[in-house]
Amino acid sequence: MEVYEEIGLKRIINGSGKMTALGASVLDDEVAEYMGKASKGYADMDSLIDRAGKIIAEYVEAEDACVTTGAAASIAMSVAGIITNGDISKIEKIPFIDEDKKEIIIQKGHSVNFGAPIVQMIGLGGGEPIEVGQANSVKAHHIEEAISEKTAALIYIKSHHCVQKGMVPLKDMIGIAKKHGIPIIVDAAAEEDLKKYIHLGADLVAYSGGKAICGPTSGFVAGKKELINNCKLQYKGIGRAMKVGKENIMGLLKAIDLYSKKDSKLIIEEQKKTMKGLEKEVNKLKGLKAAIAQDEAGREIYRLKISVDEGVLGVDANYIIDKLESGNPSIYTRNHYSNIGIIYIDPRPLKVGDDEIILERLKEIISELA
Repeated sequence: MEVYEEIGLKRIINGSGKMTALGASVLDDEVAEYMGKASKGYADMDSLIDRAGKIIAEYVEAEDACVTTGAAASIAMSVAGIITNGDISKIEKIPFIDEDKKEIIIQKGHSVNFGAPIVQMIGLGGGEPIEVGQANSVKAHHIEEAISEKTAALIYIKSHHCVQKGMVPLKDMIGIAKKHGIPIIVDAAAEEDLKKYIHLGADLVAYSGGKAICGPTSGFVAGKKELINNCKLQYKGIGRAMKVGKENIMGLLKAIDLYSKKDSKLIIEEQKKTMKGLEKEVNKLKGLKAAIAQDEAGREIYRLKISVDEGVLGVDANYIIDKLESGNPSIYTRNHYSNIGIIYIDPRPLKVGDDEIILERLKEIISELA
């Protein structure tokens, strides 16, 4: 029995992904043990934040880094850091700041809801989001025409939530930022490459500690030293409401260390093998068609894509989803395309044997429809 069952919650099988709504990641034993040790002592938090930032910066090959409670907090603190530029009086006024230079330019197709509106995170940092272009078409001139003396920064959201076509590529956005002498923030919350965006020339890059890295609830923003210093200063302002505990900081450091040593290719092949086995069995079920599909944002994640034939089964994908979730254990799938009859199963959070339970539940649901 899991501890969550002890307080009356159902056990969950997570086939959705490393989702905040399901608690993000399951910690490695070494990470959990390290956090336990950290909880038994004290630390000067300013010194810990500085030291942790330097350690993280070495892993991601940035000038410096600032630990946060997550990628969303990293965005808010990055925006606030750019706008206030080290001025404590301004820091104490965020987000209610009367500042001319606080516009943050974002592509229309990147103005998404990731569980909360991305523009709200910009607003928490005192920024004024300026959406440019159209939801499915943004050109470089849309960005450049929006740049003025009021522009504080550009922001690029690297996420499966975003429109994946018709957007200005990050490389081009970085070029525009450099051309106009404006910093660019990259939201790389769930991205698996911790060095790529720094190497491309981004000034600040926000990551979640609890997604690809498999750490505790945490995050960090990495980038240019001066900008990172300004991010850290936000702990004297809005960062106070986003402070990360000593245990989570130490857990994040241990998780990054373990992550840097993992054989990602081997892990991906094992996940593919699990999904291919499930694909074979699901394709035997009436009204369901399964195939392996790569992550829509281009990451090395290979999920099982299940298409529900409503004409054959007499029910839609949402019916299957509801049945999966209402059982015990409750099975959560990835449902961003359920409106067009598609359900995804993400292999990354599955524990040994979870794929077999998912298959049995699907068999039960289909047999009940016969």
